This record gives sequence, C-alpha cells and structure tokens, in this order.
Amino acid sequence: MLGQLYQDFNDRCIDAILAHLHPAVAWPNGWEGGYVTGHDDVRAYWVRQWQQISPKVEPISFDTRPDGQIAIRVHQIIHDVAGQLLSDDTLTHVYSVADEKVRTMTIER
Repeated sequence: MLGQLYQDFNDRCIDAILAHLHPAVAWPNGWEGGYVTGHDDVRAYWVRQWQQISPKVEPISFDTRPDGQIAIRVHQIIHDVAGQLLSDDTLTHVYSVADEKVRTMTIER
C-alpha cells in the first residue's frame, strides 16, 4: 500500500491517496511547517503545494520498526513550477497504520 501511495503522489492522484489514509490522518506539512489533519486539509494542502512546487518522492527502502511503525527511506526532488531545482534530499518517512489506513506520517532528516 505505501509503495502505491508514492506512485499516486508522484502522479498527483489525490483521491487514490486519500483512500489509503485514515479519516483523522495527521500529515506533516513539509512545505510550510506544522501538520494538516483529515482528508479535506490534506487535499487542500497538496493542491496548494502542487500549484507552487513540483515534488517527486521515490522510496529507496522499507523497514518495520520494533514499535510497528514503518520507516521508508526516500529520495525527494523538488522543482519550482518553472523547473528550477529547489532541493534534492534523502529523508525518512515514518508511518503508523490503524485499521489498514495511514494514521500518521512524520519526516526524519
């Protein structure tokens, strides 16, 4: 499921992503800071983000932590809408899952 989320994110398929997120999901606003909560806020955040920047995030590795969280090492490239490179980073995204839906995601640098 998480691998598909990255594909859907890169393809800008918001509805497909939201289908895998818990209704009360807490998602980091990695672009502006803080968190957004729930499907409506996540949708608004991504629509706003994609009007300003063009991120592409590719999973590198998946690891299940002892507490059950899933850590995914990712390669993240962000361009502005004109195509100028803004960042090229490797990060870790950490997910918790409840009822087979993503409940939280955090970013570790």
